[in-house]
Amino acid sequence: MHTAKRSIWISAALLVTLIAAPGVRGQSNNSALSPEWCRELPRGPYAKLERVASVDLWFEVYRVAPGVFAIYEPHQFEEVISFLIVGEKRAVLFDTGLGIGDIKRVVAGLTALPIVVLNSHTHNDHVGDNWEFSEIYGMDTEFTGINAKGSTGDAQAELTPDSICGQLPAGFDAKGYSTRAFHITRWIHDGDTVDLGGRVLQVIATPGHTPDAICLLDRKNGLLFTGDTYYPAPIWLYRPETDLDAYVRSVERIAALAPQLHLLLTSHNVPVAEPAELPKLLVAIKKVRAGKVQPVSVGEGKVHYSVDGFVFLMSAPR
Repeated sequence: MHTAKRSIWISAALLVTLIAAPGVRGQSNNSALSPEWCRELPRGPYAKLERVASVDLWFEVYRVAPGVFAIYEPHQFEEVISFLIVGEKRAVLFDTGLGIGDIKRVVAGLTALPIVVLNSHTHNDHVGDNWEFSEIYGMDTEFTGINAKGSTGDAQAELTPDSICGQLPAGFDAKGYSTRAFHITRWIHDGDTVDLGGRVLQVIATPGHTPDAICLLDRKNGLLFTGDTYYPAPIWLYRPETDLDAYVRSVERIAALAPQLHLLLTSHNVPVAEPAELPKLLVAIKKVRAGKVQPVSVGEGKVHYSVDGFVFLMSAPR
């Protein structure tokens, strides 16, 4: 879960450089009465992606690779992106978003195959609709187990007046909004694979942002789903559960995969990025950890480090 966001984009061939703040496309009302971040939208990279009809207008859906759909929530400042990854026999839903719209209904409109939910991590903005699915795989960590119990405070923090651009779905109960508890049917570990039929996904443990953070590797197709370990905007590393040393080790691991990859699929703001960003990310975070970058205070006990086109939001040094 995040509490504020001012997006600065990382250079990549599929992306534009330096666009401010998260926001909404499509149905949003970018008027003077909207939150400031709304006015920066729509984000340019989406114009180059194939738009697919969505049965729930809270979401926008894009086909980003063969058998891969990005399910984007543009009306809330997290700009969360979940991914439907389709095989021949079943499909993985990599995250279920905020739980404000009905992602299960969207997924049913895209495939009739059985669905397995797998989360990039269990912050509330990635597990909001987990409860709607019967088969959920979760990383075998204490953090995962705690978050599977649900929460109200983190969910309510997503509905502050400056967090919504456009309208909440008709009939949505804002006062009763919470992250509902869900049942994990299979505990997974680093290196486990999920065979979808004609497509195999490998779990890569990437702790740091959270203890249960993972990436998914589709080796055959050269795809890496990065969750919140990397996305083309300021990377948030300030929560109590964040482990910066573990984060560096995780970035080292995925950066080593870059020569084998064709595309990164990222979980906030825009769904695509170039694999060449990963080695650059590693250099940047190592500079921060070595004390070579000066922090800039952004208030509320947080600082940001800006280096080589990347921004890291962290707790202020003590």
